[in-house]
Amino acid sequence: MTRVVELVEHAAAVGVALPDAVGRALAAGDIVYAAPDPYVPGHWSLRAGSKVGAVAVTVPGDDEPVTVRVTPKVPIARLFFLLGYGLDPKGGWRDGDVDVTGHRDLLPALAHAVERQIDRALRQGLLQGYRATEETSLVARGRIREAEQIRRRFGATLPVEVEYDEFTTDIAENRLLRAAVERLLRLPGVPHDVRRRLLHQRARLAEVTVIVRGQPMPAWQPSRLNSRYQHALHLARVVLDNASVEHAPGELRVDGFLFDMNKLFEDFVTVALREACRGLGHSARLQDPHHLDEASAIRMKPDFVLYGPLGAPCAVVDAKYKAEKRDGFPDADLYQMLAYCTALGLREGHLVYAKGNAPHTAHVVRHAGIIIHQHALDLDQEPSGLLSDMAKVADRLVSTPRV
Repeated sequence: MTRVVELVEHAAAVGVALPDAVGRALAAGDIVYAAPDPYVPGHWSLRAGSKVGAVAVTVPGDDEPVTVRVTPKVPIARLFFLLGYGLDPKGGWRDGDVDVTGHRDLLPALAHAVERQIDRALRQGLLQGYRATEETSLVARGRIREAEQIRRRFGATLPVEVEYDEFTTDIAENRLLRAAVERLLRLPGVPHDVRRRLLHQRARLAEVTVIVRGQPMPAWQPSRLNSRYQHALHLARVVLDNASVEHAPGELRVDGFLFDMNKLFEDFVTVALREACRGLGHSARLQDPHHLDEASAIRMKPDFVLYGPLGAPCAVVDAKYKAEKRDGFPDADLYQMLAYCTALGLREGHLVYAKGNAPHTAHVVRHAGIIIHQHALDLDQEPSGLLSDMAKVADRLVSTPRV
């Protein structure tokens, strides 16, 4: 049986020997495309899609899990630039504070980056703040919850139901950092030196409440007081939000971390365009809801809609993480953009792809006069080149005419 399966994002399928239960778990969890080999019992065909990272599947009675690693096509350093810019365009790990160039796999690089950012955040000590606390006490402090006192104590003097603001380190920011550390320590493939440093960070956060699995993540707001925490908090939410794989189908255990490159690319494109257009007197909305029909029954949500100074839509963009094939990009993308332009009353629409044979092509729709632009963004180039290309797309957006 294969213990470690190495796959590459969107590469050809690989045949491996796996227990049927593991193959079914990989397929059911939408981790990779998995299908049993019809000719060789006990063999499965595995092919990676747009999700990259690592997962481990543990079979009952077997101490060693089956690990599946999916390597992204773009360099790890470039992936982290896209991630950082999408989360925080003003900072975004472009200052060299976290160097991930020595990592080939995503998970070790992510664990290293999170630990380094947490270490930076905690160098001046744990952040403190006021937290609203409700408790039953033998001493009156803060405010008495009169309604709760009457409901639970029936007029008794003690104990007292009180509410007060406590100045403590057990606040949302520290809880999120602690939760990210705990999550990374459970993932397979974290290097021993990084794991040792994560254990050190957990010790520093020992007085902070651990978020129980299934509980909602606490909310925090950027401010001057938590500015030194913000990079670490952005990365912590990446670990905790919609990117983690942790479930037990039947008696199997599946544990790991996966990035969806579709969402990563979409976030980078839309945020980069928003930042580029902000200085041109325009505003932008991401995932902006609209309707195609007059009855508002057909919903649509373009990735990016640009609004002019008077508040009318002046450009629409959709990001597509797919490379151009020999016969061109999929026609369905053009049909989708045509619907966007029609509903928004625009003469031009823009599709931004991850890579292509030409940096820009345009199609004029017959009998409609609508032009659909297709832009190809080369992710292999340096960050400055990526942002320069996005600025050129933004210039086209600002000059897009309405119908």
